[in-house]
Amino acid sequence: MSHIPVGLAELFKIGLGPSSSHTMGPMKAAGDFAGRHLGTIQVTLYGSLAWTGRGHSTDKAVTLGLAGYRADEMDPDQAEQVWGEICGSKRLPDGTAFDPARDIVFDQLTAMPGPANSMRFTCGLESEVWYSVGGGFVVRAGEEEVVEEWAVPFPYGSGAELLKMAAGSSVAEVARANEEARGGDVAALVAKISGVMFDCIARGLSREGVLPGSLRVKRRAKDLYAGLRPGRHSVNDYAAVYAIAVNEENAAGGRVVTAPTNGAAGVVPAVLRYYREHCGGATDGGIETFLLAATAVGAIIKRNASFAGADVGCQGEVGSAAAMAAAGLTAALGGTNEQVENAAEIAIEHHLGMTCDPVGGLVQIPCIERNAFGAVKAMQASSLALLGDGTHRVSLDQVIETMRQTGADMGSKYKETSRGGLAVNVPEC
Repeated sequence: MSHIPVGLAELFKIGLGPSSSHTMGPMKAAGDFAGRHLGTIQVTLYGSLAWTGRGHSTDKAVTLGLAGYRADEMDPDQAEQVWGEICGSKRLPDGTAFDPARDIVFDQLTAMPGPANSMRFTCGLESEVWYSVGGGFVVRAGEEEVVEEWAVPFPYGSGAELLKMAAGSSVAEVARANEEARGGDVAALVAKISGVMFDCIARGLSREGVLPGSLRVKRRAKDLYAGLRPGRHSVNDYAAVYAIAVNEENAAGGRVVTAPTNGAAGVVPAVLRYYREHCGGATDGGIETFLLAATAVGAIIKRNASFAGADVGCQGEVGSAAAMAAAGLTAALGGTNEQVENAAEIAIEHHLGMTCDPVGGLVQIPCIERNAFGAVKAMQASSLALLGDGTHRVSLDQVIETMRQTGADMGSKYKETSRGGLAVNVPEC
C-alpha cells in the first residue's frame, strides 16, 4: 500500500538549538536553495521568523545552511566558529560574498500567504519562497511537503485506524513494522536517538553560566539536580530537572533531538530517563517500545494538526511532546493499546489553548520550565491511563482536531511572535 509516513527519523531529528522551526528548518531550506544556485543570495524572513528570528538565531542558521552545513552533522562549537568567520569576512567558505547583516532581512511588515514561518531566497533573477512548518520540516511554495515515501504494512492516519491495525499486536509493533519496511536497523536508530537524548541531559546537568541573549537567564539544572534527594523529592522533581537540563542546552544552541520540536525537546527525553532510572525492570527493549509508540502518536498529530508554535501555539509543541511521551511511557510499562491512546489523549487535552509567547523572542521564558511541566503532565497522563482499563469518553482524534481548531482561532500575537502574553508583560531587563 502506498503511503507517506512519518517515522523515527522525521520526528526525532538530531540537530542544533534553539528552535526546530526557526533554526533547523531555515538551515535546511537555505542549504537546498544554495545547492542549486551560484552567486550571492539574499534572504527575506517573514511572519514569526521576522518577529523572533534574531532571538532564535535564524540568521545564523540560514547563513550556515547557505554555507553548505547540515544541522545533524555540525558540532555546536564548530557552528559558532563558522558563523563568526562569515560575519567577519562577509564571505561564505567558498568565497561567495555574503554579509548576514545586509543580505538577511527581517520583514515584519509584509503579510505572506501560507504558513506563518515563511522565507524568500533570491539569487539574481531566481527566487523561491519556503515555509518552515514545525519540527524541522520545510516545504517549498507550490509543492507538497517532501517526506521520504515508502510502502508500509500499516498506513494508519488517525488514532482510530492505529487502534484497529494494532489489534492483536501493539502500537509499538505497528510502528516497528512500518520502520522495518523502510529498511535499516531500527534498534540502532533507536539507540542513536536515545543516546543523544541522554547525553543532552547529562550535559545540561553539568553546565553552569548564563544563557545567550538579552534576558541573561542563569542555568539552573546543575544546582537543582545537586539538591535532589531520594525519598525527599518525588520522581516528578527528577523528571522536571531532566527536562530543564535539555532545554537549557537547547537555548544555548547545543545538540538536541527534536521531539517533536526543539522548543519542546526536553519532554520526551525527561520521561524516557525517568523510565530508565526510576521504573523497576526498565530495559533497552522498553526504550525501543517507548520511542516507537511515541512515533506512532507523533505521526498522527503531524498528519492532522501541527507541531509549530507559529501555527497553533505551544499546545502543538509541548502538548504534542507530552502526548508522545505519555504514549511511550504507557507502552513501555506494558499498557494496552487503548491505554496508550488514552494517555496521549489526556496529555494533549490538558495542554489545549496553551499559547507561545516567548519573552524577548528567546526559547527560554516560559519555554524551559514549560518543558518541565510537560514532562510531569505526561507522566501523570500515563499513570491515569494505566489506572483505568482504556475506556474513555474523549478520543485522541477528537483532541487533535480540537488542537488544530484552537490554533486556527488563536490570535497571531500568541503564536511565537512575542507580541502578546508574557512577551509584552515581562520586561527584558
